[in-house]
Amino acid sequence: MAQIKNIGLFTSGGDAPGMNAAIRAVVRAALFHNVQITGIRRGFEGMINGDFFPMDRRSVSNIIQRGGTMLKTARSAHFKTYEGRQAAYEQLKKFNVDALVAIGGDGTFRGTKTFGEEFDVPVIGLPGTIDNDLRGTDFTIGYDTAINTVINAVDKIRDTAESHDRLFIVEVMGRDSGMIALRAGIATGAEEIIIPENKSGMLNLIDRLENGRKDKTSRIVIVAECEDEEGGAFEIGRHVKEKFPHLDTRVSILGHIQRGGKPTCMDRVLASRTGVAAVEALLAGRRGEMAGLINNEIAFTPFEQAVKHNIDIDPNMIRIVEILSL
Repeated sequence: MAQIKNIGLFTSGGDAPGMNAAIRAVVRAALFHNVQITGIRRGFEGMINGDFFPMDRRSVSNIIQRGGTMLKTARSAHFKTYEGRQAAYEQLKKFNVDALVAIGGDGTFRGTKTFGEEFDVPVIGLPGTIDNDLRGTDFTIGYDTAINTVINAVDKIRDTAESHDRLFIVEVMGRDSGMIALRAGIATGAEEIIIPENKSGMLNLIDRLENGRKDKTSRIVIVAECEDEEGGAFEIGRHVKEKFPHLDTRVSILGHIQRGGKPTCMDRVLASRTGVAAVEALLAGRRGEMAGLINNEIAFTPFEQAVKHNIDIDPNMIRIVEILSL
């Protein structure tokens, strides 16, 4: 096995709070082990275009507290083609990069898995996504910050809901996973959550509005965003208004505020631990795996297992929502 002398580092897909903390950890861990580190701007697209630059300790000074990603991120249709991946490999050779650390989510790992196998490039991934929808880690980098952002926003919405006796339907991110909606719903005392994993959410909401307490001065419903327009917050709001015209129903879409902001302590520590683990895994000969945290211990999961979206929701969490919303 050839010795790794230069690790390429990039972020890809949607940005997530804590990515900068992960970048910092990877850079400083590599330098600690006397390995060069090369930053790649704008993900796969930057790799294809040769947007590379050397990184040192100063490159990552004063970034641990910043949201977003200093390496930028972009989606790349070209990388999905063999020609695009070939061009990226040629750039790696040009800059003498012989291994990669990829920070991202499902799409990032699918791309790096194919790329690593085609061109025999060692790659370790870090789980950077606010959706918490990857197997192989209890939490993903950015998730804790995102749910705390949602909680802060919903607490403010609750204030105005109480003041006007309103029902608010609040849409949060999570097109394929309801993890943000579920935890934020419990933490904000939501009367109902509607998520992709629980098909009875809408029926439960109608039942609760018909048969639940009539003296409530405010109601909060948390909805995970949906690709299907018929399942989105506005459609749910329309249905509720038609069936319960006496309720003052409003819809609020939190949108991209969930991606930004300073990362929480949990996200900074998770990013730091997995960042160091990724570098040391490459040096130990590991490849094609994601470094995550399971039961507070570093764990490595092959990309083909980590990228699966269908995360099982704990039924007890759904039950807690039902119990506490009385």
